[in-house]
Amino acid sequence: MKLAQSFYQRQNVVQIAKELIGKVLVTSVNGLLTSGVIVETEAYSYKERGCHAYRGLTGRNKVMFEPGGVAYVYLCYGIHQMVNVVTNQRWKADAVLIRALRPLEGQDVMIGRTRASSVKKITSGPGKLTRAMGIGQNHNGLSLQGNEIWIEDRNVQVPRAGIADSTRIGIDYAGDDARLPWRFSLKGSEWVSK
Repeated sequence: MKLAQSFYQRQNVVQIAKELIGKVLVTSVNGLLTSGVIVETEAYSYKERGCHAYRGLTGRNKVMFEPGGVAYVYLCYGIHQMVNVVTNQRWKADAVLIRALRPLEGQDVMIGRTRASSVKKITSGPGKLTRAMGIGQNHNGLSLQGNEIWIEDRNVQVPRAGIADSTRIGIDYAGDDARLPWRFSLKGSEWVSK
C-alpha cells in the first residue's frame, strides 16, 4: 500500500527519515517495474545549512517548498541524479534523501540500466540507486501518490534498535550542522553506502 500523503506532511523530518527505513521505493518507467527496500536515508531541514532550501527559494529547489509528498530530484556534481522525498507543509522545505536500497522487483532491469554484471551493490548509494531505478529529472516534482514513483509500506517492522544514526555525507560546507546525526541506516545491511 502506498504511503499516505499525511505520512509526508508531518513536521519532524528526522522522524520521517527513520520511518522510511524498511519502506519500499517503487518506480514504473516505460512499463518496467522496479523496487527496493530503503536501507539508508538522510534528513534535511530548511532551518539548517546542509539543506538546499536554507538560503531560500531558487529555481533548483522550488519543489522543496511544495507540500510534502512529492519527489525532489536534482543533479549532483553534474553527474548523479539524487532522489529526495519532500516533507512537511508548503513553504517549510524539508526533505529526506534516499541513499541506498536493497533491490527487490526488476533486478534484471536494474542490471541493464546500470550495465553491471550482477545486482551486487548496484543500489548502495544515492547516485547508483537512481540509475538502477530509472529515476531522473523527469521525476522532479511528481506526486508520490502517482503511478511513476511512489513508496509502499509492506509491513516490514524495523525495530528502533535496528537503525544506526551517524552524520550526513558530503556536506562539510554546512559547518556545525554537518555534525547533526541525521543519517540513518539499517544495521547489518550490505546495501548501505560506504
